[in-house]
Amino acid sequence: MTGFARVRRPLEQSELMVSVKSVNHRALDLVIQSSAAIDPFEAMIRAMVKAQVVRGHVEVRVSLPKSSGGVSALTLNREFFEEYLRIFRQEAENHDLDSKPDLNAALRIAGMLDEVESAGPPEGTETALQEALARALDELNVFRSREGSELAAEVRAHNTRLGEAAEQMEQLRDSAREYFHKRLSDRLRDVAAGIQIDPQRLAQEAALLADRSDIGEELARLKIHSGQLAALMEAGGEVGKKLDFLLQEMNRETNTILSKTSGSGEPAMKITDLALGAKAAIEKIREQSLNLE
Repeated sequence: MTGFARVRRPLEQSELMVSVKSVNHRALDLVIQSSAAIDPFEAMIRAMVKAQVVRGHVEVRVSLPKSSGGVSALTLNREFFEEYLRIFRQEAENHDLDSKPDLNAALRIAGMLDEVESAGPPEGTETALQEALARALDELNVFRSREGSELAAEVRAHNTRLGEAAEQMEQLRDSAREYFHKRLSDRLRDVAAGIQIDPQRLAQEAALLADRSDIGEELARLKIHSGQLAALMEAGGEVGKKLDFLLQEMNRETNTILSKTSGSGEPAMKITDLALGAKAAIEKIREQSLNLE
């Protein structure tokens, strides 16, 4: 799920800023962008994010103004300075100029002075970082929760359509089975024409084959899975991975229904349309489940 939050916290001579952004992803993919001064706290940042976010590509940015790292000294780039003096004196001599180097001007040349930063972050950074990140994650989850509610509503709507399709297929089931049984009986009689076969045995074989094409068990399991999905969405919490398993089972049942009812006349054609609609609903739920935790 997507979301964004930014929080600032004051430090002694500056401020720390934490921003957190998340986009959809199958697993937790965490990226931390910060200055070297924040490196000691990376493990803490990862632990805090993992405790709040299960899925998603999450980017955490920690901004600490360069000056807040604590510039302990300015050092002269001596090689650069000596080269500057050599060139200045050489050119003054070449052009017969009575000029002396201006130290103020020389020190303003880019690269003449180097900043030496203190090794560690400013005092109070860890506490400020903990507070800012905790607040940012709370705000991020407000966004994600709002989007999650919308996604859950869509999943429930698709599951309702799936359940309705299963009920309609159940109503057509007997008609399709009777049609298939009659067609098998007719074909077996045609094949057995001129051959002495017990009519009762012929009817038994036709009934056995018709039973194998019955979709009653698949419909029963499909409705059970649909009910489990509804209960899962009602319970809330982490549902993404559990949905994956249910959707695999539901897809398997609809595929079996399609294979069993092919070529069984008009009732089966209606069942096929309904099963294809059920597969479309399952696929829609699968798409949304990738964004749910």
